Amino acid sequence: MRSLSFLLIATLMAACADSSFFRTSLDNANPAPTTINGTVIESKAPPPKPQKRVTTAISKAAQAENERIIQAFGGVYSNRHVEDQLARIVSKLVAKSEVPTQSFQITILNSPAVNAFALPGGFLYITRGLLALGNDASEIAAVLAHEMAHVTNKHSQKRLRKARKAQLISQAVEGVISDSSTLATIQANNNLDFIAFSQAQELDADVVGVKNASLAGYDPFAAARFLESMLRYQSYRTTSTVANAAEAPDFLSSHPTTPRRVEMAQLAAQKFGDPGIGQRDRKNYLKALDGMIFGDDPTEGFVRDRSFFHPQLRFTFSVPNGYIIDNTTEAVLARARNGDAIRLDGVEIPGNLTLSDYIQSGWLNGLNPQSVTNFTVNGAPAVSATAITDGWSYKVTIIRSQTSTYRMIFATQKPSLQFDRAVSSTVKSFRSLSPQEALSLSPLRIKIVRVKRGDAIFSVSRSMRGLVANPDQALKALNGLKEGDTISPGMYLKTITDDVSG
Repeated sequence: MRSLSFLLIATLMAACADSSFFRTSLDNANPAPTTINGTVIESKAPPPKPQKRVTTAISKAAQAENERIIQAFGGVYSNRHVEDQLARIVSKLVAKSEVPTQSFQITILNSPAVNAFALPGGFLYITRGLLALGNDASEIAAVLAHEMAHVTNKHSQKRLRKARKAQLISQAVEGVISDSSTLATIQANNNLDFIAFSQAQELDADVVGVKNASLAGYDPFAAARFLESMLRYQSYRTTSTVANAAEAPDFLSSHPTTPRRVEMAQLAAQKFGDPGIGQRDRKNYLKALDGMIFGDDPTEGFVRDRSFFHPQLRFTFSVPNGYIIDNTTEAVLARARNGDAIRLDGVEIPGNLTLSDYIQSGWLNGLNPQSVTNFTVNGAPAVSATAITDGWSYKVTIIRSQTSTYRMIFATQKPSLQFDRAVSSTVKSFRSLSPQEALSLSPLRIKIVRVKRGDAIFSVSRSMRGLVANPDQALKALNGLKEGDTISPGMYLKTITDDVSG
C-alpha cells in the first residue's frame, strides 16, 4: 500500500516501539542555529562555539539518514501554530541545557506514530502523533529535554561502538550460515543485546530531562505524567496494534518498563518541590493543536471505526464486529481479541499471469491446490485459496480492482465457523469507491472543545462515534484521563472530527 521501504543503518539507530520516545542520538558535530522545520528560532542561549568534529563518516551518514527518516515518516509536517509552540519550548530548554552551546535541528514528522528521537549532528525528530498525545507544553518539554539529554550526555557515542560490534557479528554469521531461521535467531539476539545496552541511559536521560525542563520553568512532574498517558494510550491501542513477535525482538522487554520510568521520573521531580509547581500552559498548547491532522495522512487512506477507505486508490472494505483496524506502513491490518488476524496489501502481478497462476506461483506456503477458486467481488475478478503451515490456517483472496491488485490474508490458529463468517463478510465488503465518494472523504483532525455545564465523558465523545474505536476510551486516552476521572465546566479537551467546516 505504502512504499516506505528504507534501511536505517545499524551504526546510527536501533528499532523502537511506536509508543515510546526511547531512541538515542549522537552529539552535535558542527553546531548551527537551532531550527524547527528549517526555521531558525530565537534562543537565550550563548552563541554556539565550534566543537570537535565527530568523524566525517558519521557526519555524512547522519545527513543521509536525515533525508531517509523524513521520507520514511511521511515527510515534514508544517503547522505554524504548532511550530510556534515548539519554538518557545525549545528556546527555554536550550538556554538551560547542560551544554547551552549545543544546537539542534528539530523536525516535525508527518506520522501518527507516538515517537521522538535524534540523530548525529543535533537532528531531533518529533512526530505529530506524539504532539497529539501531549496535553500541555510541559509534557512536550519533558520529551524534548529527554532527547537533548542523550545528546549532551554523549550516550550515542557509546551506543555506536556497541552497534558496530553487533554489525560485525551479523556480517560474519551471514558468511557461514545458510539456514535463514538460524541466521534470523542470531541476528535477533544481537539486536536484543544492542537494545539492552541503553537501559541505564534511558533512565539517566529521564532524570537529566526532568532537571533541565524544570530549570526552564516547566512542571517537573510533566515527564511522569506523560509517561502515564503513554501507558494508558498504549493500553487503549493494544487491541488495534497487530504485531508479529516472530519478526522482531520485543523492544520493551529489554528496556525499563513504563511504570519503573514513571517512578524514577516522579522521584526526580520531587527534588524540585511538590506537584503544582512550574508552568504547564495547557490552554495555549491545546489551542495550537486545534485543526491538526490526527492519525493517517490523507494520502495513505483512512480508518473509520471498522472500515478502511482509500480515496486515491478508490477502494474500501470493512471488518466484522470485534476486529480493530490498524493502517501500518506496509499494510492494513486487523485483529480480533482471540488472535484471528487480517492483512490487506497491494501486490504487483506480471501481465502474463492470471490471478489463479499468481496464487499458485510458490509464495504461499502450505497451499491446498484443490482449494483454488475463481469468483467475483462486487464486479471485480478474484481468486481464493486455503493453506496450512506452522500451526496456522490461512484463507487468502486476491482481488483485481480497477488498475490495482490486492491481497487479503486471513489467519487463525483455531479454525471455526465464526472465522469463516469473518472471512466471507470482509471479502464481500470490498468494493470500489465512486469518484464522488472519494472526494467526500476528509482526514481526521483534532478539535479542541470546552466542556459545558452538564457535559460528561460519554456526551463529549458522542461526536467521535464512527470515527475512532471505543470513543469513550479514546477520549480518556487522548486527554490523559484516568479511570474514574471526571470532567468539569471550562476544561479544554481534545476530540476527533472529520468536519472540515470547523
